[in-house]
Formats: sequence, structure tokens, C-alpha cells
Amino acid sequence: MLDHVVLNVSDIAAARAFYGPVLETLGLRPVMELPEGIGFAGDDGKPVFWIGRRDPVSHGAHVAFACADHAAVDAFHAAAMAAGGTDHGAPGPRPMYHEHYYGGFVLDPDGNNIEAVCHLPQG
Repeated sequence: MLDHVVLNVSDIAAARAFYGPVLETLGLRPVMELPEGIGFAGDDGKPVFWIGRRDPVSHGAHVAFACADHAAVDAFHAAAMAAGGTDHGAPGPRPMYHEHYYGGFVLDPDGNNIEAVCHLPQG
């Protein structure tokens, strides 16, 4: 079981400007801000996703965030695009993974593949 994930970023201000509104669509918000890092948490207050200004910068990492429904995947992708992300796969079914896989993919400012995914049928 994972406790938390950290991506090393090249520019903490740019990463905050991207991840802040994107993760907000999932109910994650900054709860711990250090000069070189920001931790995002849900309602329990425990940071589960971190961005940090450290070398080497993460490039090409793939982080997938679980969503409760297809609308949440769509909102995540739209927010990421509005925040300056690069489309890496519009929200939609991915039956090659499994029957109900619905995901959307965006590259963050450092080129990491950030995904929102729902494993439930649309209902």
C-alpha cells in the first residue's frame, strides 16, 4: 500500500499553479507548504501527493488518481488543460485495460503523465 507520492518539479510556483486547481477537482488541497515542497491532502488532512523542487526533476513519471465517476475524470482533464497541461489522451473508455476503464491523461509542466481514472461503469 502506498503512503504518499512525490514528484520532483523544476519550478515549484508553476507546479503549484498547475496542480492546485487540478487536484481540487478530486478534493485534494494544499495542506503543507514548505519553501521547496507542497503536500496535498483530502478530508483526512494527511498529505498523499507531494510536489517538490529537487533534482533530478521527474520527467516521464505516470501518476494515476482514482475518481468516483466519469464526470470527475472529465473535470480533472478540463482543469488540467485550463491550467496549462498538454493533452495526452482525452477522457474516454480504455477497453484494452478492462471493460469499465475510463481515463483521461495530461502532461504536467515537467512532462509527467498525470491521469484521472474511474473503474466503474457510467451510471
